[in-house]
Amino acid sequence: MADTATASRSVAFLGLGTMGFPMAGHLAVRGGHRVTVFNRTAAKADAWTARFGGASAATPAEAAREAEVVFLCVGGDDDVRAVAGEAMGAMKPGTIVADHSTVSAAVSREMAELARERGLFFLDAPVSGGQAGAENGVLTVMVGGDADAFARAQPLMACYGRSVTHMGPAGAGQLTKMVNQICIAGLLQGLAEGMAFAQKAGLDGHKVVDVIGKGAAQSWQMDNRAKTMLDGKFDFGFAVDWMRKDLGIVLDEARNNGATLPVTALVDQFYAEVQGMGGNRLDTSSLMTRLTR
Repeated sequence: MADTATASRSVAFLGLGTMGFPMAGHLAVRGGHRVTVFNRTAAKADAWTARFGGASAATPAEAAREAEVVFLCVGGDDDVRAVAGEAMGAMKPGTIVADHSTVSAAVSREMAELARERGLFFLDAPVSGGQAGAENGVLTVMVGGDADAFARAQPLMACYGRSVTHMGPAGAGQLTKMVNQICIAGLLQGLAEGMAFAQKAGLDGHKVVDVIGKGAAQSWQMDNRAKTMLDGKFDFGFAVDWMRKDLGIVLDEARNNGATLPVTALVDQFYAEVQGMGGNRLDTSSLMTRLTR
Protein backbone atom coordinates (compact mmCIF):
# COMPACT_ATOMS: atom_id res chain seq x y z
CA MET A 1 0.00 0.00 0.00
CA ALA A 2 1.27 3.41 -0.94
CA ASP A 3 1.90 5.95 1.80
CA THR A 4 -1.37 7.83 2.12
CA ALA A 5 -0.21 10.27 4.80
CA THR A 6 -1.44 13.73 3.85
CA ALA A 7 -3.24 16.64 5.47
CA SER A 8 -6.95 16.16 5.93
CA ARG A 9 -8.83 17.44 2.90
CA SER A 10 -12.46 18.15 2.13
CA VAL A 11 -13.70 15.69 -0.51
CA ALA A 12 -16.99 14.43 -1.90
CA PHE A 13 -17.89 10.95 -3.09
CA LEU A 14 -20.87 10.54 -5.43
CA GLY A 15 -22.21 7.00 -5.83
CA LEU A 16 -22.13 4.45 -3.02
CA GLY A 17 -22.61 1.16 -4.80
CA THR A 18 -20.65 -2.05 -4.33
CA MET A 19 -17.39 -0.27 -5.09
CA GLY A 20 -18.05 3.30 -4.03
CA PHE A 21 -19.26 2.52 -0.51
CA PRO A 22 -15.96 1.00 0.72
CA MET A 23 -13.80 3.37 -1.36
CA ALA A 24 -15.40 6.38 0.29
CA GLY A 25 -14.96 4.63 3.63
CA HIS A 26 -11.20 4.32 3.08
CA LEU A 27 -10.99 8.06 2.36
CA ALA A 28 -12.60 8.74 5.73
CA VAL A 29 -10.95 6.09 7.89
CA ARG A 30 -7.58 5.33 6.30
CA GLY A 31 -7.04 8.83 4.91
CA GLY A 32 -8.68 10.83 7.69
CA HIS A 33 -10.36 13.11 5.16
CA ARG A 34 -13.60 15.06 5.58
CA VAL A 35 -15.98 13.20 3.29
CA THR A 36 -19.41 14.28 2.10
CA VAL A 37 -21.32 11.59 0.23
CA PHE A 38 -24.23 11.53 -2.19
CA ASN A 39 -26.22 8.55 -3.39
CA ARG A 40 -29.40 8.55 -5.43
CA THR A 41 -30.89 6.13 -2.89
CA ALA A 42 -30.62 8.25 0.23
CA ALA A 43 -30.78 5.25 2.58
CA LYS A 44 -27.39 4.12 1.27
CA ALA A 45 -25.88 7.50 2.14
CA ASP A 46 -27.44 7.30 5.61
CA ALA A 47 -25.93 3.84 6.09
CA TRP A 48 -22.53 5.16 5.03
CA THR A 49 -22.54 8.09 7.46
CA ALA A 50 -23.77 5.82 10.27
CA ARG A 51 -20.73 3.62 9.69
CA PHE A 52 -18.02 6.12 8.76
CA GLY A 53 -19.16 9.53 9.99
CA GLY A 54 -18.79 12.43 7.61
CA ALA A 55 -21.84 14.03 6.05
CA SER A 56 -24.40 13.26 3.38
CA ALA A 57 -25.92 15.64 0.85
CA ALA A 58 -29.25 15.64 -0.92
CA THR A 59 -27.80 16.48 -4.36
CA PRO A 60 -24.48 16.11 -6.21
CA ALA A 61 -24.15 19.91 -6.28
CA GLU A 62 -24.56 20.18 -2.52
CA ALA A 63 -22.00 17.45 -1.92
CA ALA A 64 -19.45 18.99 -4.29
CA ARG A 65 -19.77 22.68 -3.39
CA GLU A 66 -16.95 22.87 -0.82
CA ALA A 67 -14.87 19.88 -1.94
CA GLU A 68 -11.29 20.07 -3.21
CA VAL A 69 -11.68 16.75 -5.04
CA VAL A 70 -14.97 15.14 -6.07
CA PHE A 71 -14.99 11.38 -6.66
CA LEU A 72 -17.59 9.66 -8.77
CA CYS A 73 -18.51 5.98 -9.10
CA VAL A 74 -21.77 5.44 -11.00
CA GLY A 75 -23.15 3.22 -13.76
CA GLY A 76 -22.78 4.33 -17.37
CA ASP A 77 -22.16 7.26 -19.69
CA ASP A 78 -25.48 8.96 -19.05
CA ASP A 79 -25.04 8.62 -15.28
CA VAL A 80 -21.66 10.35 -15.49
CA ARG A 81 -23.12 13.14 -17.62
CA ALA A 82 -25.99 13.66 -15.17
CA VAL A 83 -24.19 13.38 -11.84
CA ALA A 84 -20.86 14.95 -12.75
CA GLY A 85 -22.57 17.59 -14.85
CA GLU A 86 -24.73 18.71 -11.93
CA ALA A 87 -21.82 18.62 -9.50
CA MET A 88 -19.55 20.68 -11.75
CA GLY A 89 -22.11 23.46 -11.81
CA ALA A 90 -21.48 24.06 -8.11
CA MET A 91 -17.70 23.54 -7.88
CA LYS A 92 -15.08 26.17 -7.19
CA PRO A 93 -12.50 26.81 -9.94
CA GLY A 94 -9.58 24.42 -9.73
CA THR A 95 -11.61 21.57 -8.23
CA ILE A 96 -10.83 18.08 -9.51
CA VAL A 97 -13.42 15.50 -10.54
CA ALA A 98 -12.06 11.93 -10.46
CA ASP A 99 -14.44 9.50 -12.12
CA HIS A 100 -14.03 5.87 -11.03
CA SER A 101 -16.91 4.64 -13.20
CA THR A 102 -16.20 2.34 -16.15
CA VAL A 103 -17.58 4.23 -19.15
CA SER A 104 -16.58 5.13 -22.70
CA ALA A 105 -13.44 7.07 -23.46
CA ALA A 106 -15.64 9.42 -25.49
CA VAL A 107 -17.72 10.54 -22.51
CA SER A 108 -14.55 10.99 -20.44
CA ARG A 109 -13.13 13.31 -23.09
CA GLU A 110 -16.47 15.11 -23.28
CA MET A 111 -16.53 15.69 -19.51
CA ALA A 112 -12.88 16.74 -19.48
CA GLU A 113 -13.66 19.42 -22.04
CA LEU A 114 -16.71 20.57 -20.05
CA ALA A 115 -14.55 20.76 -16.93
CA ARG A 116 -11.88 22.75 -18.75
CA GLU A 117 -14.47 25.29 -19.93
CA ARG A 118 -15.51 25.78 -16.30
CA GLY A 119 -12.00 26.08 -14.89
CA LEU A 120 -12.09 22.56 -13.41
CA PHE A 121 -10.17 19.33 -13.95
CA PHE A 122 -11.63 15.93 -14.89
CA LEU A 123 -9.76 12.65 -14.46
CA ASP A 124 -11.08 9.37 -15.86
CA ALA A 125 -9.92 6.86 -13.24
CA PRO A 126 -11.56 3.43 -13.64
CA VAL A 127 -10.51 0.71 -11.22
CA SER A 128 -9.80 -3.01 -11.28
CA GLY A 129 -9.84 -5.44 -8.39
CA GLY A 130 -13.54 -6.00 -7.82
CA GLN A 131 -15.53 -5.79 -4.62
CA ALA A 132 -12.80 -7.48 -2.59
CA GLY A 133 -10.22 -5.01 -3.87
CA ALA A 134 -12.44 -2.09 -2.93
CA GLU A 135 -13.17 -3.45 0.54
CA ASN A 136 -9.51 -4.23 1.22
CA GLY A 137 -8.24 -0.99 -0.29
CA VAL A 138 -6.00 -2.66 -2.87
CA LEU A 139 -7.51 -1.57 -6.17
CA THR A 140 -5.61 -0.84 -9.35
CA VAL A 141 -6.48 2.68 -10.56
CA MET A 142 -5.70 3.70 -14.15
CA VAL A 143 -5.99 7.43 -14.75
CA GLY A 144 -6.33 9.71 -17.75
CA GLY A 145 -6.27 13.51 -17.71
CA ASP A 146 -4.13 16.47 -16.70
CA ALA A 147 -0.83 15.36 -15.09
CA ASP A 148 -0.80 18.11 -12.44
CA ALA A 149 -4.39 17.31 -11.41
CA PHE A 150 -3.40 13.66 -11.17
CA ALA A 151 -0.49 14.53 -8.88
CA ARG A 152 -2.89 16.40 -6.58
CA ALA A 153 -5.46 13.59 -6.53
CA GLN A 154 -3.10 10.60 -6.39
CA PRO A 155 -2.50 10.65 -2.59
CA LEU A 156 -6.26 10.50 -2.07
CA MET A 157 -6.72 7.61 -4.50
CA ALA A 158 -3.91 5.79 -2.69
CA CYS A 159 -6.30 5.43 0.27
CA TYR A 160 -7.93 2.57 -1.67
CA GLY A 161 -5.52 1.98 -4.54
CA ARG A 162 -2.50 -0.30 -4.27
CA SER A 163 -1.45 0.94 -7.71
CA VAL A 164 -2.47 4.39 -8.99
CA THR A 165 -0.96 5.18 -12.38
CA HIS A 166 -1.27 8.10 -14.80
CA MET A 167 -1.80 6.61 -18.28
CA GLY A 168 -1.98 9.73 -20.44
CA PRO A 169 -4.50 12.37 -21.55
CA ALA A 170 -8.27 12.33 -21.08
CA GLY A 171 -9.72 8.94 -22.02
CA ALA A 172 -6.48 7.01 -21.47
CA GLY A 173 -7.70 5.59 -18.17
CA GLN A 174 -10.84 4.21 -19.77
CA LEU A 175 -8.91 2.78 -22.71
CA THR A 176 -6.57 1.01 -20.28
CA LYS A 177 -9.58 -0.43 -18.43
CA MET A 178 -10.84 -1.75 -21.77
CA VAL A 179 -7.57 -3.62 -22.25
CA ASN A 180 -8.03 -5.02 -18.73
CA GLN A 181 -11.52 -6.31 -19.55
CA ILE A 182 -10.40 -7.82 -22.87
CA CYS A 183 -7.72 -9.80 -21.07
CA ILE A 184 -10.01 -10.90 -18.24
CA ALA A 185 -12.70 -12.12 -20.67
CA GLY A 186 -10.26 -14.36 -22.52
CA LEU A 187 -8.64 -15.63 -19.31
CA LEU A 188 -11.97 -16.58 -17.75
CA GLN A 189 -13.18 -18.43 -20.83
CA GLY A 190 -9.92 -20.38 -21.00
CA LEU A 191 -10.13 -21.15 -17.30
CA ALA A 192 -13.75 -22.29 -17.60
CA GLU A 193 -12.88 -24.61 -20.50
CA GLY A 194 -9.88 -26.01 -18.63
CA MET A 195 -11.88 -26.74 -15.48
CA ALA A 196 -14.75 -28.30 -17.46
CA PHE A 197 -12.25 -30.45 -19.37
CA ALA A 198 -10.64 -31.62 -16.12
CA GLN A 199 -14.03 -32.71 -14.80
CA LYS A 200 -14.94 -34.55 -18.02
CA ALA A 201 -11.55 -36.29 -17.96
CA GLY A 202 -12.22 -37.62 -14.46
CA LEU A 203 -9.38 -35.66 -12.87
CA ASP A 204 -9.36 -34.17 -9.38
CA GLY A 205 -9.86 -30.56 -10.45
CA HIS A 206 -8.59 -29.09 -7.20
CA LYS A 207 -5.38 -31.08 -7.52
CA VAL A 208 -5.03 -30.00 -11.14
CA VAL A 209 -5.24 -26.36 -10.08
CA ASP A 210 -2.64 -26.89 -7.36
CA VAL A 211 -0.25 -28.32 -9.96
CA ILE A 212 -0.76 -26.07 -12.98
CA GLY A 213 -1.11 -22.99 -10.77
CA LYS A 214 2.61 -23.32 -10.09
CA GLY A 215 3.44 -23.12 -13.80
CA ALA A 216 2.85 -20.93 -16.84
CA ALA A 217 -0.97 -21.20 -16.59
CA GLN A 218 -1.02 -19.32 -13.27
CA SER A 219 -3.10 -16.13 -13.10
CA TRP A 220 -5.06 -14.10 -10.56
CA GLN A 221 -8.24 -15.64 -11.93
CA MET A 222 -6.88 -19.16 -11.45
CA ASP A 223 -5.67 -18.39 -7.93
CA ASN A 224 -8.97 -16.83 -6.86
CA ARG A 225 -11.68 -18.44 -8.99
CA ALA A 226 -10.69 -21.88 -10.33
CA LYS A 227 -11.59 -23.90 -7.24
CA THR A 228 -14.85 -22.03 -6.65
CA MET A 229 -15.72 -22.66 -10.31
CA LEU A 230 -15.16 -26.37 -9.75
CA ASP A 231 -17.42 -26.18 -6.68
CA GLY A 232 -20.18 -24.37 -8.61
CA LYS A 233 -19.91 -21.19 -6.53
CA PHE A 234 -20.41 -17.98 -8.49
CA ASP A 235 -21.38 -15.31 -5.97
CA PHE A 236 -18.15 -13.30 -5.85
CA GLY A 237 -18.16 -9.64 -6.77
CA PHE A 238 -18.28 -8.51 -10.39
CA ALA A 239 -21.61 -9.47 -11.99
CA VAL A 240 -22.24 -10.75 -15.51
CA ASP A 241 -24.51 -7.76 -16.23
CA TRP A 242 -21.63 -5.40 -15.43
CA MET A 243 -19.17 -7.36 -17.55
CA ARG A 244 -21.53 -7.26 -20.53
CA LYS A 245 -21.82 -3.49 -20.10
CA ASP A 246 -18.03 -3.21 -20.10
CA LEU A 247 -17.56 -5.51 -23.08
CA GLY A 248 -20.14 -3.49 -24.98
CA ILE A 249 -17.99 -0.40 -24.40
CA VAL A 250 -14.91 -2.34 -25.54
CA LEU A 251 -16.55 -3.58 -28.75
CA ASP A 252 -17.90 -0.11 -29.58
CA GLU A 253 -14.41 1.35 -29.18
CA ALA A 254 -12.93 -1.44 -31.33
CA ARG A 255 -15.37 -0.59 -34.12
CA ASN A 256 -14.13 3.01 -33.93
CA ASN A 257 -10.39 2.31 -33.80
CA GLY A 258 -10.28 -0.73 -36.09
CA ALA A 259 -9.08 -3.25 -33.50
CA THR A 260 -10.01 -6.88 -34.21
CA LEU A 261 -11.36 -8.64 -31.12
CA PRO A 262 -12.81 -12.02 -32.18
CA VAL A 263 -12.34 -13.74 -28.81
CA THR A 264 -13.81 -10.82 -26.87
CA ALA A 265 -16.86 -10.74 -29.14
CA LEU A 266 -17.33 -14.48 -28.70
CA VAL A 267 -17.02 -14.35 -24.90
CA ASP A 268 -19.52 -11.47 -24.85
CA GLN A 269 -22.02 -13.80 -26.52
CA PHE A 270 -21.20 -16.55 -24.01
CA TYR A 271 -22.05 -14.09 -21.24
CA ALA A 272 -25.32 -13.38 -23.05
CA GLU A 273 -26.05 -17.12 -22.78
CA VAL A 274 -25.36 -16.99 -19.03
CA GLN A 275 -27.81 -14.09 -18.78
CA GLY A 276 -30.34 -16.18 -20.70
CA MET A 277 -29.90 -18.90 -18.07
CA GLY A 278 -30.79 -16.37 -15.35
CA GLY A 279 -27.20 -15.68 -14.34
CA ASN A 280 -27.31 -11.88 -14.61
CA ARG A 281 -26.07 -11.33 -11.05
CA LEU A 282 -23.62 -14.24 -10.93
CA ASP A 283 -19.96 -13.24 -11.05
CA THR A 284 -17.90 -13.40 -14.22
CA SER A 285 -16.47 -16.86 -13.47
CA SER A 286 -19.99 -18.21 -14.15
CA LEU A 287 -18.91 -18.82 -17.76
CA MET A 288 -18.36 -22.30 -16.32
CA THR A 289 -22.14 -22.84 -16.04
CA ARG A 290 -22.74 -22.95 -19.80
CA LEU A 291 -20.17 -25.76 -20.12
CA THR A 292 -21.50 -27.96 -17.33
CA ARG A 293 -25.27 -27.61 -17.55
